[in-house]
Amino acid sequence: MNLRPLFSVVMAAGALFAAAQVPEGPVTLEQCRELALKNNKSLRMQSEKIKAAHYQNDEAFAAYLPGIDFAGGYMYNQRNISVFDSDQLLPVKNFDMSTQSYQFSVVKNPLTGEPMKDASGQYIFDQVALIPKDAMTFDIHNVFFGALTLTQPLYMGGKIVALNKITKYAEDVARLLRDNQAQDVIYQVDAAYWLVVSLNAKHRLAVSYVNLLDTLRSNVNLMLEQGVATRADLLTVDVKLNSAHVDLTKVENGMVLSRMALAQVCGLPVDADLHLVDEDAATMEAGAHPDTTFDISDVYSRRDDLRALETGVKIYGQQEKVARADMLPELALVGTYSFSNPNMFDGFKNRFAGAFSVGAMLKIPLIHWGGNLAKYRLAKTKTAIARLELENARDLINLQVNQAAFKAREAVKTFDMTSTNLAKADENLRQATLGFKEGMMSVDNVMEAQTAWLKANSENIDAGIDIYLCDVYLSKVLGRLDTSAAR
Repeated sequence: MNLRPLFSVVMAAGALFAAAQVPEGPVTLEQCRELALKNNKSLRMQSEKIKAAHYQNDEAFAAYLPGIDFAGGYMYNQRNISVFDSDQLLPVKNFDMSTQSYQFSVVKNPLTGEPMKDASGQYIFDQVALIPKDAMTFDIHNVFFGALTLTQPLYMGGKIVALNKITKYAEDVARLLRDNQAQDVIYQVDAAYWLVVSLNAKHRLAVSYVNLLDTLRSNVNLMLEQGVATRADLLTVDVKLNSAHVDLTKVENGMVLSRMALAQVCGLPVDADLHLVDEDAATMEAGAHPDTTFDISDVYSRRDDLRALETGVKIYGQQEKVARADMLPELALVGTYSFSNPNMFDGFKNRFAGAFSVGAMLKIPLIHWGGNLAKYRLAKTKTAIARLELENARDLINLQVNQAAFKAREAVKTFDMTSTNLAKADENLRQATLGFKEGMMSVDNVMEAQTAWLKANSENIDAGIDIYLCDVYLSKVLGRLDTSAAR
């Protein structure tokens, strides 16, 4: 059978499936977030950890229920068992009317009437019972055996309850860590997204700057032909123009690399042709002013990483109970049905037979030379360490939130200042260009105005992007980012 056509169809279907993962047309920031949350491998691994924690919880719950086990086996024995090495003769008692009791009947000397003895000095009995050796030989060549056991824990010192709570808390921690990691992914997506937008804006700026210098070069070249400008002026402009072309190339390379980085974060092939809605904007505008008001107690309740630490403290508290349970008695109910072939329940018989047995098992720790106590104290110490880590995390989060709010407010101020500087740089460039045409400004003055205009535009773009990033970072540290798409 030729499998090549089938293989070609499978490969083509795989290619179409991969291509279908790349969105068509310009994508929004929300679409990029959804792609990243859906395709991120770390989040998918974290989801598997949640499943693993859930299965551990199921395993811990099973300890409440009785355990039923079966064990069986077969054994071949080379030889049989024989109670006697030969046929046995047993003396028999007869009822003596004179003594009103059972007496051994012995052989008597007909002459003297005395009991007779054999050569070894033992009395000779006139009646004996024969027990053949074969009657006391048992066939154990093939032995089958088995047991069905039921064990029901009754009291384990609280260990089972504590383990169930630990596994439940562990599942909660896995979910919280998944949500916290999802917020990190969202922040990475936003940073990569706005970097692409920023580089596109700077690319348009670099092209405009090259056009300005190119226009200036044409004007200086005409002035050189008319004898108004010098060769040095033209060389100065050429150097500046070449430098602008180099910067334009760097920006173009950065655009390619930034798109690759965004595609990778979104879980798409690095060569995916991603186009963003915001990258074609004519001008770079700042986002809405971030809301920097917050209640720190609400922040603590929303932060997934802090809630994971709080749950971790609960886990250590339950581990204390597990350690303490090792110092307490354990009681369990045990029931067994055992069977074998051959069996000796009703004589020796080569067939299966069995019987039930029910009992209780009690284990009381007595002397362990302080080992269990040390284990309990160690668990308490770990709980104390976890509480201190939680308090330290609260202090760090308080600092982190206040710093993020401060940076968000400063980003707004910086954008306002760069916007003012940009307006002044635009007017300065206009005045310098006009003065140069009228012969009032030199080439150096025009290039200085153009450089200042380029710097003001670049700073304004960075300040606008910084507002977006500060806003999403502030939302992240405040615990306000929506991670429902990752669940």
